[in-house]
Amino acid sequence: MAAAGFPHLRKACKETKNVVTRVVVVMGVSGIGKTVVGQALADRLGWTFEDADRFHPAANVEQMSRGIALSDTERWPWLDALAEVISATLAGDGGLVLACSALARRYRDRMGVGRDGVRLVSLDGPPELIRARISARRDHFMPASLLDSQLAALERPTPDERPIVVGIDATPDEIATEIVTALERTDA
Repeated sequence: MAAAGFPHLRKACKETKNVVTRVVVVMGVSGIGKTVVGQALADRLGWTFEDADRFHPAANVEQMSRGIALSDTERWPWLDALAEVISATLAGDGGLVLACSALARRYRDRMGVGRDGVRLVSLDGPPELIRARISARRDHFMPASLLDSQLAALERPTPDERPIVVGIDATPDEIATEIVTALERTDA
């Protein structure tokens, strides 16, 4: 894992027993920009970046490629694998930015997003823009036809999840800067 960011905050938080963010889960529907924003954020923080899609079993990817949404039963092993990645990061010395749809509260809970050291970033934007982004992609298995089901399944984070909610009407670097500023404010 890459060296953890915020070294000045890590020292201050150890002294005050506050918890420092070590994992950021960037959530939202397909096409909203989780991967590009997540990578920009990881680059800024000097952390590892992972796209949750790479942890899906092949059968899940095949099913979604055909435009068929996953059931919760099909999602559980994937979410459990993500929970393990988060746990490993929290047990180590580095930091992680994880791009993951995490559409429902029960999925975020299963992943352990509410644990100390984990922060949730929710990307938000108009469906028309998201649909246009999905339609323009050529290298992703998720078809635009599943956007409506994702929007219907989306459970926006509640205040007790301490989300950082960010609009997608800026560049990925500008969004990453906004997230870093919010993390510095909440980790201080």
